[in-house]
Amino acid sequence: MARDVETMLDMAREADAMIVSGLWRDELLTAAPHLRFIQSISAGVNHFPLAAMRARGIRLASAQGVNSGAVAEHALALMLALSRHLHLARDRQQAKTWRPMIGNPAIRERELAGLTLLIVGLGGIGCKLAGFTKALGMRVLATKRDVSDVNAAVDQVVPAGDLLSVLPQADIVALTCPLTPETTGIINAEAFMAMKEGAVLINVARGKVVVEEAMITALRAGKLSAAGLDCVDIEPLPATSPLWAFDNVLITPHSAGETRSYEAGVVDLFLDNFDRLTRGETRLRNEIV
Repeated sequence: MARDVETMLDMAREADAMIVSGLWRDELLTAAPHLRFIQSISAGVNHFPLAAMRARGIRLASAQGVNSGAVAEHALALMLALSRHLHLARDRQQAKTWRPMIGNPAIRERELAGLTLLIVGLGGIGCKLAGFTKALGMRVLATKRDVSDVNAAVDQVVPAGDLLSVLPQADIVALTCPLTPETTGIINAEAFMAMKEGAVLINVARGKVVVEEAMITALRAGKLSAAGLDCVDIEPLPATSPLWAFDNVLITPHSAGETRSYEAGVVDLFLDNFDRLTRGETRLRNEIV
């Protein structure tokens, strides 16, 4: 196992296959003349030079699906924490402060039952989240590129291009889509304007799906009542970011997919794909290139 770039480049000279984490560098293609297969540990593969891999005949598979359940659980956890004000309760606990009863019902905690959730990107994560939230009594809407195959837990699904038409219905908007040229910046100023007043945004997708300045503006204006963010535009989030100061924003460090069993799941996927490769099969699981 290589833990730094220099060691990785040296070890790559003999490699036929690799499991690659965040240490990927494009110079690996030159350093690894025998390389035939790369197994990414993440669902996203936008950091790989796909055209160069195709030219070399190097096959690439993502880890899509390995952590779908974990990421969906994390999205639900953010929804529950924000609706039940658990982040504020933790702050008060640190300050040794017991909150008095709230007389105004409008500013009390909310129940998820009866609220409308819009899932942007009904893939593996989105389908898991739909099942969780439907069981809690939520109305579930979703966007999807192919609307012919719909999860039973979803009440209404619309084509991805119709996002603006369903945003006004949603109390909570959960982003579970991959980062692609089509999804980059789709939650922009126009999207925030289309949202219901006081909507909640949950992002377990990628930071660049959201135009961050537009989100900050929406938070300051009260258009967004809260946001749960597992990913942001620049990671780690700079200390100068205004997002740190919002008491209605809950930030986690892109950790939604990190669980104690994740690596074992990736290894199982790698072994299955490596076995397929050695048998000469034409398709790998989650094959990208």
